[in-house]
Amino acid sequence: MKIPILALTLLAGFPAMAQTSAPAVTAHPSPYNFAGVQYPRIEADSRVTFHFTAPNAQKVQVSIVSVAHDMVKGDDGVWSYTTSEPQAPGYHNYWMIVDGTIVLDPDTQAFIGYGHMCNGFEVPSPQETFYDIKDVPHGNVQIKNYFAKTANAWRHIFVYTPPDYEKNRSKRYPVFYLQHGGGEDYRVWIEMGRANVILDNLLAEGKVKPMIVVMETSVDPGPFGGPGRGRGAGRGPGAGAPAGAVRGAGAGAGAGADRRGGAGGAFNFSDFEHRLIDDLIPYVDANYRTIANQPHRAMAGLSMGGMQTHQITMAHLDKFSHIGLFSGGSIATSEITDMAAFKKKVKVVFFSFGSLEPGAPSAKAAADALKQAGVNSHYYESPGTAHEWQSWRRSLHEFAPLLFQDQ
Repeated sequence: MKIPILALTLLAGFPAMAQTSAPAVTAHPSPYNFAGVQYPRIEADSRVTFHFTAPNAQKVQVSIVSVAHDMVKGDDGVWSYTTSEPQAPGYHNYWMIVDGTIVLDPDTQAFIGYGHMCNGFEVPSPQETFYDIKDVPHGNVQIKNYFAKTANAWRHIFVYTPPDYEKNRSKRYPVFYLQHGGGEDYRVWIEMGRANVILDNLLAEGKVKPMIVVMETSVDPGPFGGPGRGRGAGRGPGAGAPAGAVRGAGAGAGAGADRRGGAGGAFNFSDFEHRLIDDLIPYVDANYRTIANQPHRAMAGLSMGGMQTHQITMAHLDKFSHIGLFSGGSIATSEITDMAAFKKKVKVVFFSFGSLEPGAPSAKAAADALKQAGVNSHYYESPGTAHEWQSWRRSLHEFAPLLFQDQ
């Protein structure tokens, strides 16, 4: 029986508002705000001002990366707060707390994070334009539904196809499976990570091979990990930062994220492993013009997604030739039982961390050890960042040019 497929093709700028950085030289509304809405506002010095209308509330706080800050009520019933310090460049989550109840800011877009819907704001980085939409050819992002027999359920995925995919219908492409972190889903690499824009820009610069990128939700609905639904008892990974300064986008239990389930212990990724290997890869190969073999298949992920990548690729070296762990640990030489076979099968191993993450030194040491053993290993350290989207945007920007270069 032929399975019906529902597809919605989106322009590569999806969502357009969320992927356009505002100028950094003057104060401006966050690019995620709805039309005509001024707050949150990014100040000229990268502090951020929040407004929230709640005339009958007794107390309103804004939680920035899971750290709550008291707002001040004005005579007009509008509560306001301006961060005491400039906020780090990149995307950051926030939400409101009204008399003890978490609510969303209705004046700006909402995104998944911390296992629930959050609002977000973007602090521009004038020196970094690799994730800004430019006047270059753009690929497409498709929303696809496919039926996973292993889960007996319909699953949603995002699929990025490069700019020439629709024009050159005889060409086949390698495939890159890109995973989200804990408390997130398949949408985040497009909505917050701007993966499609990063790849469009790299392609225009001639730095990457055209490829298909597939993003799937790796966890099922229901309770997620321990306290904080995978975010670690209500504290974000930037908890150690100076008061008022954002450090970390909150996509994990802590910098380094060796565990993504709060107090619940380490994850078991076997359900997703079976779904990926037995359902998703066959679906993608059957419905897209892929080069359906191990040398043309890569996998990477951030934080929990990096740990999933670690587990799945090491168990299926016959399926994947390029491996990327972004703030998701590393691979030790002791894990590789047949080094000669590993070096023959695996073309690239890549580890990355933000320089403020405690996992950075051990990942660098692991990459160095693999390189000494003859593995094509790479280590990237994002300067001045923690467990946050700026680390992972930069990691993708560094990892993608390494993919499929020997083809």
